[in-house]
Amino acid sequence: ISYSVAEEADKGTVVGNLAKDLNVNVRDLQTRNLNIVSGHRKKYFEANFKTGDLYVNERIDREELCLNSIKCILNVEAILSDPVVHRRIEVVIADVNDNVPTFMDKSFSLNISESSPVGERFLLPLAVDADSSSNSVKNYKLSVNEYFSLDVQSGGEHGASAELVLLKALDREKQGVIKLTLSATDGGRPPKTGTLQIIVNVLDVNDNTPSFSKTLYKARVNENAPVGSVVIQLNATDLDEGDNGKVVYSFFKRANFNPSDIFLINAETGDVSVKRELDYETQSAYEIHVQATDKGSSPRRSNGKLLIEVVDVNDNAPEIIVTSLMNPVKEDAETGSVVALVTVTDKDGGKNGQTRCKLVGSTPFKLNSNYKSYYSLVVDGPLDREAHPSYNVTIIANDDGVPSLSSSSVINVQVADVNDNAPRFLDPVINIYVKENSPVGASIFTIRAVDPDVNENARVTYSLEGDAKNIPVSSFININSETGDIVSLQSFNHEELKTFAFKVKATDSGVPPLSSNVTVNLCILDENDNNPTILAPYSEHGSVNSETVPYSAEAGYFVAKIRA
Repeated sequence: ISYSVAEEADKGTVVGNLAKDLNVNVRDLQTRNLNIVSGHRKKYFEANFKTGDLYVNERIDREELCLNSIKCILNVEAILSDPVVHRRIEVVIADVNDNVPTFMDKSFSLNISESSPVGERFLLPLAVDADSSSNSVKNYKLSVNEYFSLDVQSGGEHGASAELVLLKALDREKQGVIKLTLSATDGGRPPKTGTLQIIVNVLDVNDNTPSFSKTLYKARVNENAPVGSVVIQLNATDLDEGDNGKVVYSFFKRANFNPSDIFLINAETGDVSVKRELDYETQSAYEIHVQATDKGSSPRRSNGKLLIEVVDVNDNAPEIIVTSLMNPVKEDAETGSVVALVTVTDKDGGKNGQTRCKLVGSTPFKLNSNYKSYYSLVVDGPLDREAHPSYNVTIIANDDGVPSLSSSSVINVQVADVNDNAPRFLDPVINIYVKENSPVGASIFTIRAVDPDVNENARVTYSLEGDAKNIPVSSFININSETGDIVSLQSFNHEELKTFAFKVKATDSGVPPLSSNVTVNLCILDENDNNPTILAPYSEHGSVNSETVPYSAEAGYFVAKIRA
């Protein structure tokens, strides 16, 4: 999706309608968790869930984002879930004319010999305008005078430059100093203008100008060339004799670029060498203006141009940027769920900057390529927090340079618990033995159930189910719902009730809750708590009974039968 918006646009300015361009109902944007992601520190754009509009969220300064770039583009990604949809959004930042052309100095001095031929040209400083394209410097004008004209060369997209051209022979005796005003105008509507005062000092005699052997010198140097390496030797000659024919070489500083910061030039030999470390990624080429000046009392100079191309070497490893979208990941996450966005960048150019990305090791995740060096880390298999509560996912990025450079990044993915395990008793049946006549309220047993889930999903409560001899079991015993302690509510009598069974239900606190049951057999043990009792007809305690025995009874005669 491609949009365009002007820099410095007010916050809230609508860039485009995502609902329309993503072909999604506006009401679904919030339920499908629309997320706008970019690799910038500031969140320049945000989405309105009610209208589906993509609007400006932060101040946008094109010159801050894309200085010296012809086209300024901000890349963001729109991500929808259920189902997952990724769309890259390219927002072109249009330039507005908010910068005035400025010169680095308030005035510029030129020393020109009075013998300078008509038509001789003199380089003038460039005006700098941070704006781009049509809003950059487009034209120069010179104040009205009788000696000089202005030759303006259009640089197309790179702006314009100007040279001072001598129209009439100078006469130092008539006018020793000439003051001019140079105006730089940009292409905005309305245009903006900056000025520079030019002071021309008219010098005497020395009538030959040094001449370079070429109008344009070209050279190539590796970015890892050691300091002091000679890049090229310039050559200029002067037909004059003596000091007027001796040439001195120098760089010419233009605008905000000073060649002397990067290179050295030998004033006597013209050798140009490396002054400090070069970096292709910072600047891949240098356009340097050089001067050859003679040593006459009124020195004359000529201008040349040197183009130095910096050759890239593979000195930058890929950089991995990870933006987490879903961490922790629920253990019931579907295959294809996006966990994080991965961006791989390499500052090198050409093959040295082309990258490949992969995962190392065995994990239930994989990398999906979205666009060029943009990837999504997605779920690629079932997750089980109880088996693996977290994963260290290692990403390795390699570039295509020779030798190849690589870098790695480890993403710690936490797995969030869902209530997928019911409480579990250690035994299928539990037998409890209790002595009869035990005191009421005594703890007779503690039930335990375990749940491998965590937090609320693992918090277990207990309850009783069932009855004994058609009487609810809750009238005999009680269970502490938190601890599982079983407490007697009455004293048991082995002679009345020898055993009874009931069920204990363990339920976790998840949503929805899960539960399981266990059968408990409670056996009442006999105690010696009953005296023997004489049965009828001699049952009355302490009574005296009599039986008649015949006088003739012999040993073994049945007298009476006592039962207890």
